[in-house]
Amino acid sequence: MLSILREYISDKNIINLLAEVIGSFSSGQAGVGLPLGNLTSQLLVNIYLNKFDQFVKHKLKAKYYLRYADDFVIFAENKQWLEAQIFTIQDFLRNKLKLQLHPDKVFIKTLSAGVDFLGVINFTGHRVLRTKTKRRMFKKLQRKKRELDNGLMTPEPFKQSLQSYLGTLTHCNGHKIQQQMLGKFS
Repeated sequence: MLSILREYISDKNIINLLAEVIGSFSSGQAGVGLPLGNLTSQLLVNIYLNKFDQFVKHKLKAKYYLRYADDFVIFAENKQWLEAQIFTIQDFLRNKLKLQLHPDKVFIKTLSAGVDFLGVINFTGHRVLRTKTKRRMFKKLQRKKRELDNGLMTPEPFKQSLQSYLGTLTHCNGHKIQQQMLGKFS
């Protein structure tokens, strides 16, 4: 990570500060990772994976490619071409970035089956919230509601969480879920 950062940042004080931040986290494995929820990792992943973005666009020549943090999707009309790219991508990630694809999260699907990306199932004309994402939202709101009811939380953080989830639901076919949420938590 630091060697990649040095390619983009010449100020030694900033590099030293980033080295301290990165070094402050321990995953249990030497030289491995930052916590994914950490704001620093959310910012640094874009710098770190820029090399992967360039590889996909310029070496693989993928016409349709999306990435958010460490999740990515490549669209193509040719299934055989996609299948052939899996090994090439694995090789690049392992050798250049010391990363590996999650073995249970590599799929080749048709658009009509929907693309599971960023908590929603994306279809050509609409998006549906993933069932697991819905459960997680309700579970977190129930926990926060208990904390609120027991005086362990002020109303404002609870309201902010509720509004955040309601806002997320506007980006998919989530009207019924919004109504359920409002009925249960407002």
